[in-house]
Amino acid sequence: MQISEIYTQAPAGGHCEVELATFALLDELKIPYIRVEHDCADTMEDCDAISDALGICICKNLFLCNRQKTAFYLLTMPGDKPFHTKDLSAQIGSSRLSFAPPEKMVELLGCTPGSASVLGLMNDREHQVRLIMDREVWKAPYFGCHPCKNDGSLRISTDDLLQIFLPHTGHDVTVVEL
Repeated sequence: MQISEIYTQAPAGGHCEVELATFALLDELKIPYIRVEHDCADTMEDCDAISDALGICICKNLFLCNRQKTAFYLLTMPGDKPFHTKDLSAQIGSSRLSFAPPEKMVELLGCTPGSASVLGLMNDREHQVRLIMDREVWKAPYFGCHPCKNDGSLRISTDDLLQIFLPHTGHDVTVVEL
């Protein structure tokens, strides 16, 4: 995987609208970040080299829903941790969790499959997505994710995510032990 040098500013152009909007919001909120550009990272294995470049672990983000497709969840967890629906279901009071339809991810988060990101919550103005975060990620000093497109990744302070970004979007976080 080819990875760019580290940047500390938003890209000047040549990126999709959702990426540029993500960086514009981070800049507006005065949330510092470092970022890299790279080939599309479709798997957690692809993210290993990116994690090394940023000095953190890129999180695994799963977009889930209940069986009726009436409740939506964005689960953020360490990339190397296995996911068992039973463990999560019991903690959040929602049974029969499954992956949400890709079109709902685009509609609610502005992200396509493989690009799910907590930063996509800026697009969930109706607050239809509940953020679920594994305690290990919640406690980490830095948070790694895509800027709503999986050909770039960034590192931000977890405190900035929790204390500035999420309050701005109006989203709370539910912390779980997976």
